[in-house]
Amino acid sequence: MRITDHKKIDTYYNALLERNSNFVGIFFVGVKTTSIFCIATCRARKPKKENVTFYTTFKEALDNGFRPCKVCKPTENTNEAPEPVEKAMALIKQHPKAKITDFQLRQQNIRPEVVRRWFKKHYGMTFQAYQRMYRINTAFQELKQGKKTTHTAFDMGYESLSGFGYTFKKLVGQSPQKSKDQNIILINRLTTPLGPMFICATDNGICLLEFVDRRMLETEFQDLQRRLNATIIFGENTHIQQGKEEVKAYFEGTRKTFDVALETPGTDFQRHVWKALQQIDYGTTTTYQQQAKNIGNPKAVRAVAAANGYNRIAIIIPCHRVIGKDGKMTGYGGGIERKMWLIRQEQTYLDVT
Repeated sequence: MRITDHKKIDTYYNALLERNSNFVGIFFVGVKTTSIFCIATCRARKPKKENVTFYTTFKEALDNGFRPCKVCKPTENTNEAPEPVEKAMALIKQHPKAKITDFQLRQQNIRPEVVRRWFKKHYGMTFQAYQRMYRINTAFQELKQGKKTTHTAFDMGYESLSGFGYTFKKLVGQSPQKSKDQNIILINRLTTPLGPMFICATDNGICLLEFVDRRMLETEFQDLQRRLNATIIFGENTHIQQGKEEVKAYFEGTRKTFDVALETPGTDFQRHVWKALQQIDYGTTTTYQQQAKNIGNPKAVRAVAAANGYNRIAIIIPCHRVIGKDGKMTGYGGGIERKMWLIRQEQTYLDVT
């Protein structure tokens, strides 16, 4: 849909000027003078306001004769990692015990520098560091199942026990011999129409699902590690795989409820509020006042709002369905535009079976 509301156009244009990542996937801007379209974070020179048109999907921009910008690559960066990066990540999953070298990437027609830049930008780490975490996670799982440290170290390609032990302790926080009782939180990344998200899980279930640009995300990571007495490393388990599949289906409009297991450490009150959030039907909204009544404490409106703000599992625990009593969109860590988009999305698919 082409955006015609003047107030919304003003908001979107300011977001374009500020390269505001909260609007990635919210709008696509077509530039009339160049016939290209971009996303909010494009680094290219900004067009004049009278020369732009805003759309809600990139398909609409394409249908109206605009072509993707070569700088921000809107059809790639809004939804998923570029193909070379996807191929590199697939190699890691196919060979979790091996070290993927630049030479091996080139053999697959993957330019290592492209992969390195993407990982540095989107994960804040090198591709090699990401690999090490995957390998150590594999080793950690094998050690917990009783495999000997020596066998695990050499299976992982380490030339010495000391090198394996140093890397393992640096990432996990304990030596391989002492790690059997250590808790691990795995973190991975998924892409959505509203921008990339981080997904975290323990052996018990999903414990975090947040947009990567969410404010206070680092604080959430620290709090999660403290509450679970665990270390966060990159990796994947069955809960993360299931979570990715269910979130993908949700955005496609084919899933309205979630079955993936959750782990939600918090106070008794917070957990009570989060459980109540999961009772709000798909495609509907409620207010903080009504939510407080639903948990049997009608005077706890502010406490309920605060507990909603501490929810670490976006979408699956749907705090986006809670609005102000005057109907205004308030208080969403992923950004108000995303909250509005999610509500519209659910209402669109409400009667679709």
